[in-house]
Amino acid sequence: MTKESTYTARLPEPDGTYLYTPEEDAIWGELYQRQMRLLADKACDEYLEGARTLDLGPDHVPQLKDVNRRLAETTGFGVEGVPALIPPSRFYELLSQGKFPLATFIRRREHIDYIEEPDIFHEVFGHCPLLTNQSYANFVRRFGEKAVSLGKGYSWHMFRIFWFTVEFGLINTPKGRRCYGAGIVSSPNETRNAMETSGIEFRPFDLMTVLRTPYRIDIVQPIYYVIDSFAQLETIIEEDIAARITEAKALGDFAPTYEAKAS
Repeated sequence: MTKESTYTARLPEPDGTYLYTPEEDAIWGELYQRQMRLLADKACDEYLEGARTLDLGPDHVPQLKDVNRRLAETTGFGVEGVPALIPPSRFYELLSQGKFPLATFIRRREHIDYIEEPDIFHEVFGHCPLLTNQSYANFVRRFGEKAVSLGKGYSWHMFRIFWFTVEFGLINTPKGRRCYGAGIVSSPNETRNAMETSGIEFRPFDLMTVLRTPYRIDIVQPIYYVIDSFAQLETIIEEDIAARITEAKALGDFAPTYEAKAS
């Protein structure tokens, strides 16, 4: 979240509108249509319902002020436009205030299949639909509050909780296991990896296990943690997180299930 971005931050007009070109609208539309086809039987109902509540569609890049208004009407959450990469402390602070930080640029066509830093498609299409679910929104806000109160020494382990839920979480449903994490629902490769590929490990969500699990951001995930409900996330975040992180540090990380990144 702190390395230099290869994209320029998009600034709003005085009325809060962000201006996008016809090409940028077209890129959004291609990404939206491709993912919605793929997610029809792979994303949880709460995600799909949230996308409808936000009135997301393929015609143009959504405006943050519209997303913000619709979220406020449903769960009281909000969004705030930020540069692509912000310090963890600022990220957590915004979450604690009930504001999800959203990068406002959209990827270029040469990056249409994968972009390492978050763009507005990942942010709005990936993150925002589930913020219409009250239990999920409560969890995200409490996560930010806990991260702010614990401070820098706990930040890295706190983000592991975020990574294996908000970014790459799965949920058991009456229809079977479904995806909800933004890193899955916004990426065709990750969606297929999580929902169609054999040899992937699925673990029931256990806080101590998650805190000891390392990950890489630049590969499809070899491990996913699965919750049984979004209310479960509200329970998890009310545990004594500081004590659990201290214990996880003493026990040490599990051996990675992936190859080390080439230097």
